[in-house]
Parts: sequence; structure tokens; C-alpha cells
Amino acid sequence: MTENKSGFQQVDPMTPEAVKVKKIFWETEDVFTLELAHENDEKREFNYKPGQFNMLYAFGVGEAAISISSDSSKKSSLLHTIHKVGYVTNVLSKLKKGDIIGLRGPFGSAWPLEQNKGKDICIIAGGIGLAPLRPAIYHILKHRKHYGKVVILYGVRTPRDILYPVELELWRKKYDVEIEVTVDRSDSTWRGHVGVVTTLLNYVELNPEKTRAMVCGPEIMMKFAVDELKKTGLDEKGIYVSLERNMKCALGFCGHCQYGPSFVCKDGPVFSFSNVTDIFEIKEL
Repeated sequence: MTENKSGFQQVDPMTPEAVKVKKIFWETEDVFTLELAHENDEKREFNYKPGQFNMLYAFGVGEAAISISSDSSKKSSLLHTIHKVGYVTNVLSKLKKGDIIGLRGPFGSAWPLEQNKGKDICIIAGGIGLAPLRPAIYHILKHRKHYGKVVILYGVRTPRDILYPVELELWRKKYDVEIEVTVDRSDSTWRGHVGVVTTLLNYVELNPEKTRAMVCGPEIMMKFAVDELKKTGLDEKGIYVSLERNMKCALGFCGHCQYGPSFVCKDGPVFSFSNVTDIFEIKEL
């Protein structure tokens, strides 16, 4: 028996556990969320840290690395928000309530929430990148008094691509959080910002000495976001990014996500940008 970073006991981390689909619902035209529970005992808990991921296995098809997007304090079920972009995710998108899939995990590193208590937090998300950040947002809001100023900047292609719009509005109204949303292309329904997500930094004030940033989205977006954050005075060591490409086994065996001596699956997916500066622009890690 082994113990992974979350403290969850697994007989064999390469063997999927059967879990059942409690619910599947569509967030946008090509993004859906799976709610999963233990197959035979819904009282069993899922233990993980915000920022970690699971391997979801469609029997007879294959598996994909998917970040957990639920509240880590609610342990009876798991949420995974998934972009329908490949064969495995296409099959997962066709699941129905009661269907069984395989799950391995949780794996990987987490957003540095405990070590940054007392700091201001700037969260920058692009598109589906809001999903891996949502557990961190839940944690921060649940422990709001332990953090300073909280800013959430979110960019998507069109208004129809906005994830969790009801939650975004709830966070804005209920908590002491500054939220700005922008779209690349507006329509007749949109009354907000238009432009790339980095332009939203023009509308907020950050204290570079006190602020820690958490960034997730397409890698080109993260590169420009980091560049703009550095212009405001933030140090690379206080900027964290999530790299999630090419993870196949989650345990560092296959080498698909290796860069130098490190593996995205084992040493990430969350990294301080100072630790990935040299390889961040290398394609197909």
C-alpha cells in the first residue's frame, strides 16, 4: 500500500478505482462537468488538495489527466470540469448518471494556500483554466479572514464561454472579492470588458510586495500574464502557474511530461514560475 501527496491510501496507484457518475451537466457548448462518487459506498471520502488532478479512465478507451474542480472541504463527491477536445474526453462527455468509470489519484502538487496566508491573492484564469483554480478560490473564500485583498481576473473567448457565471456573481456579491471578466469577442448581450485577460490588470491595484499570483490557462496566456505581473513588480517566486500538458501515467514512469530532472505530473502541475522559466516556452514538453 502506498500513500500519495494528499495522504490518501491506495493499494496500487496504477490501478483505477471504480467510481460512478452522480451527475453530468454542460457548462458551455464544449465544456461539461462530471460529479463522481464511490461506487459502493457514498460515505467514503475523497481527500485532495486544491490544484491536484486525477486520471479518469473510460473503460476500453483510455484515460486522461483532469484537474479536480470541486470544494476540497466537501469530500463525498468529486467534480471534474472537462473540455471536450479528444477521444477520451468525447467518450466521457457521453456518460450518463449511474455509469461507471475508473479513477486514479489524486496526484501532483497543490496551490500554495497555507504558506501564503496573510498575503494578497491575484488569480488570473483563461478559459477552462478557471476549473483548476476553483478549489483554491473555494478555500480562500471559506477562510477569507486569513487573506488580504483578493482579485480574480478571468478571460474567455466569448460571453457564452464563461464558466460558472452564477458562482462568479455570487462571489462578487457575497464576499470581499474584486472580480473582473473580459471576452475576446463580445456580442449584443455583453456589457463588460473586451480584450485579452492581461488588460484587466489595468483595472486593479496590486501591492507587489504583498501579492501572490496564481495563474492557469493556455500557456501563451500564462506567459503574457506572468510578463504583465512582473511589470507591476511581482517577483517570479511569488507567481504560480499550472502546467498540465502531456501527462499520461501521473507517476513519472512514461516520461511524456519530463523536462530535465523534473516531471509535470510528480513535481507539478503547480509550479512557482521561477522554477520553470527556462523551459516554459518549449513546445510539447
